Amino acid sequence: MSIDRETVDHVALLARLALSDEERERLSGQMSSLLEHINLIGEADTSQVPATAHVSPLRNVMADDKSRPSYPSADMLANAPAREDNYFRVRAVLEEE
Repeated sequence: MSIDRETVDHVALLARLALSDEERERLSGQMSSLLEHINLIGEADTSQVPATAHVSPLRNVMADDKSRPSYPSADMLANAPAREDNYFRVRAVLEEE
């Protein structure tokens, strides 16, 4: 399959690329070559290969959640630049100073 200049220009537009004429010609050949390889791979007999979602087995690598006491409010607020009662005081998103 051959990729024409119009297709290269369309892909470049989608990718927001500014290409010179030389780059357009080079990419046309490279994209055509890629599609030929993809078509070749598509011809492989995969009728005996089971369908898979991932090539390697998945496992959860996260640690289990464990309940533990939280830090005291006074310790957490000790370095707060501003606070109100037992809460951090932050400027409102739309508030102007």
